[in-house]
Amino acid sequence: MSEVTYYVALPFVLADDGLAAGEATECFSANSAVMRAEALSRKPGHVGAIAFSRSGDPSSGDFSEAKVIRKFGEVPDDLSAL
Repeated sequence: MSEVTYYVALPFVLADDGLAAGEATECFSANSAVMRAEALSRKPGHVGAIAFSRSGDPSSGDFSEAKVIRKFGEVPDDLSAL
C-alpha cells in the first residue's frame, strides 16, 4: 500500500500529573486541522491543542514522527509520544 498522511487536531486537558491528551480528531487537510485545533483550544476544560500530521504506511504500521503544524495555548514540551 502507498504512503498516506493523516492530519489531526489534539486537545490537552489538565490532569493530576500535568497535561494530558484529550480525544484526537482526524481532519481532511492541514488547514482543517489547524482550524479544529484552534476551536478545541477554546473549548471549556481544554487548556490547549495542536494540529499535527503523520505520514506512513497503514498496512505495515510504519509511520514517521509527528510534524507539529501549529500549537494553541498550553501543550506539553515533549510531543515525542504522538
